[in-house]
Amino acid sequence: MEVAVKNLVKFLSVSALLLMSGCDDKDNVKMPLPLVSGAKAHRMNVPLTIEVPAKITGSFEIQVRAQVNGILKTRLFKEGQYVQEGEKLFIIDQAPYLAAVTRAQGNLAQAESEAKRSQRDFERVKKLFEVGAVSQKEYDDVLSVYERAMANVKMAQGSLHEAEINLGYTEVKAPISGIVRKEAQSIGNLVSVAGESGLLTSMVQVCPLHANFSVSGSVWASLNKGMREGQIKMPSPKDYVVEVVMADGSVYPRKGRVIFIDSSEDNYTSSVQFKAEIPNDKDQQTLLPGQFVRIRVIGIEYQNAVVVPASSVILSQVGSMVYVVRGDKTVAVRPVKAETIGNYAVIHEGLSEGEVVISEGIVKARPGQAVNAVLKQEQE
Repeated sequence: MEVAVKNLVKFLSVSALLLMSGCDDKDNVKMPLPLVSGAKAHRMNVPLTIEVPAKITGSFEIQVRAQVNGILKTRLFKEGQYVQEGEKLFIIDQAPYLAAVTRAQGNLAQAESEAKRSQRDFERVKKLFEVGAVSQKEYDDVLSVYERAMANVKMAQGSLHEAEINLGYTEVKAPISGIVRKEAQSIGNLVSVAGESGLLTSMVQVCPLHANFSVSGSVWASLNKGMREGQIKMPSPKDYVVEVVMADGSVYPRKGRVIFIDSSEDNYTSSVQFKAEIPNDKDQQTLLPGQFVRIRVIGIEYQNAVVVPASSVILSQVGSMVYVVRGDKTVAVRPVKAETIGNYAVIHEGLSEGEVVISEGIVKARPGQAVNAVLKQEQE
């Protein structure tokens, strides 16, 4: 029994020594620094794309109205059909206008006949007047009759021309090439030049289309300020290129161009109005007037901007910040004024070129703690 107790005491003593030895070794072990990915702030040109809501409209949208009164006899198009300029759309009852032309032709023939008779009378009296066979008054009276007859011819010609114009208006033709919308008057209705009954339909020109959109006045002012200071490059108004982003996120295959930039800011919306022209084909149905899409204005870029990976910027309640790795490898939190564009963050304030920020592994870092920051180019 005594031997067993001595052996137990000996075992516990050895175990305690081993434990103490293990603790000393653990205290002497130096833990490795947290490994993070770093990136150097550097300068580059960064494209700046503006994307805003827009509404598609036709380049022309017009009403087709009756220019003469009458019964609507025929419709020669299908609603929603694309028609060429000059194609017939409607025919208004032509009978009264044909009669008016015939009547005007008869009046003209009568006036011309009277003019010829008056001319013959005038030529005879003129010869007699030259030899003194008739008085000045007789000569003047015949001349006046002849002149009135010639004036009547001109009036009859005008009446015939007006009757022919009105007859032509009975064939309502497309004033532009485009899509004809729903008819406003049914066949058999009495249409008139005045009032709502004169509206027959409307048309929209879809080749090309227009995109109407606006840019915030503050954004537009900031862009122009950056351009004046040399920080931003902006094209001339005629060189702005736009892309149309459809509702499903797809991009319309044909790029457009800005054709109008308002010279003043809208007082109600605090925005600047733009209009872009979008190439279009009459047979495609991807873009339609009235659609709401998004417009990307491209061609603007930051010049020689300080940039870091977008993943480096942390958004908090007090603003944006980055974790900067100082020369002694310790981490410092730095507030910055940043703008994320794609995979990059453009740093407007708070960071200088050449400084190293943590781009990956930020959760491993603590302010004031040393880290092992491996630059991305070193990893690659």
